[in-house]
Amino acid sequence: QLQASGGGLVQAGGSLRLSCAASGLTFSRYCMGWFRQAPGKNYEFVAGISRFGLSTLYGDSVKGRFTISRDHTTYTVHLQMNSLKPEDTAAYYCAAKLGQDIPTSYSDVDYWGKGTQVTVSS
Repeated sequence: QLQASGGGLVQAGGSLRLSCAASGLTFSRYCMGWFRQAPGKNYEFVAGISRFGLSTLYGDSVKGRFTISRDHTTYTVHLQMNSLKPEDTAAYYCAAKLGQDIPTSYSDVDYWGKGTQVTVSS
């Protein structure tokens, strides 16, 4: 199970930190990621992290603003979002993929968490 939290309403230029708590799976066996979906749009890859955090990937639209990390003591993945823009408004979903490859597309994902809404006002 993946439980996401930390969404909310923030002004443009502000920051939010999303968290995803994993349970019922062997955390170290999974690469983790965040995707987002805005109304009327497809799922978009946001960020991903390898099993032990040695590698990270980011979508082009968030590079330099977002940072993904993971904590193996609490089985949690975090997404620090800075310099938020109105176009970052979306439901954000935590995702897990078994194995060595970071999930970067919808079809890669083995497990999804429920979304947490992020709304950035201008």
